[in-house]
Amino acid sequence: MNFSFNEDQNAIKESIARFSEAVLAPGYKKRDQTGIIERELIAQLGDMGFLGVELPEVYGGSNLDCITSGIIIEEISRHDFNLGYIPLLTSLNGQIIASHATPELASEWLPQIVAGKKIVCIALTEHGGGSDAANLKMKAERQGDHYILNGEKTSISMADQADVAVVFARTGTQESRAHGISAFLVPMNLPGITTTRFEDSGQRCIGRGSIFFDQVKIPASHLLGEENKGFKQVMQGFDYSRALIGLQCLAVAQQSLDETWQWLTEREAFGQKLSAFQGLTHPLAELQTYVQAARLQCYYALWLKDNHLPHNAEAAMNKWWGPKLAFDVVKQCMLAHGHTGWGEDLPFAQRLRDVLGLQIGDGTAQIMKNIIAREFNPA
Repeated sequence: MNFSFNEDQNAIKESIARFSEAVLAPGYKKRDQTGIIERELIAQLGDMGFLGVELPEVYGGSNLDCITSGIIIEEISRHDFNLGYIPLLTSLNGQIIASHATPELASEWLPQIVAGKKIVCIALTEHGGGSDAANLKMKAERQGDHYILNGEKTSISMADQADVAVVFARTGTQESRAHGISAFLVPMNLPGITTTRFEDSGQRCIGRGSIFFDQVKIPASHLLGEENKGFKQVMQGFDYSRALIGLQCLAVAQQSLDETWQWLTEREAFGQKLSAFQGLTHPLAELQTYVQAARLQCYYALWLKDNHLPHNAEAAMNKWWGPKLAFDVVKQCMLAHGHTGWGEDLPFAQRLRDVLGLQIGDGTAQIMKNIIAREFNPA
């Protein structure tokens, strides 16, 4: 059993850590205010080889392992939680496209996505199909060599910034539920597609909104995998992304802890350093323990994936625990900083807003616990 990264992984970790601190950290607050992620930054990540590293080389990837993808997302998210979404969406959607698109379609889109020239989002959720993801109503009807898409997707991250979307729609009957869902790769500039953006408390530069499809015509070649088999594809993809989401959130938690430990050694009260007061250090020591344990759990799930072993329950553990723990950690670090922590000059308030959203998106804690319970209590 080996708990260390290899030489190449450590080199990648150091490189992305330097980039994240020097380039991403200074713009974290500004991107929250402008509500966009600069295309130039995404292209930089692509130029540095930090997008879709686990994808095949023929599509622009580096054919590396999923643990390395986790390392990259963790280091990016330390200094800008929201930028961590870009490699996460690339990995989640990239694996779906690489595994299920025709070679021609994958070759058209994946090299551009991996290079940071195009942004891809995933469009699954609907008003009646959030936690009940199999209850989709958006329709895709076959007409000759094309499909016609009609309906709405909602609560879609990067809805108004994405260039292409992995879209899930019903090709079977409503009664067939999961067995009647297909996936498509849909360019977002097609006639009949419009988007909106919601006004959210956090993750503002990512943006969340609805995508409307009105008689959108796409070639049948844009079907991903087999017709009516799309639901299985997305569920398998989420097992991967949930481990990455855990690391994305825990990176923010660890960065907040690092800053707070340092703060306690610098600030004085009653003639002593704050680090002398157990009322401040013991809560942080407890949270530090939880963060370390949760982080190892995330990398364990990625190790399982790299070794082609089941990791459904482990991924669910990552997804419910990571976001909740990160919120609790950032809140405690804010309190430890006193009134200065409450102000917008420090990043704690923004971090709280940002990580809170992932207690909802990509699977709620209740759904994750259902998955875990089924694994250990199949009856």
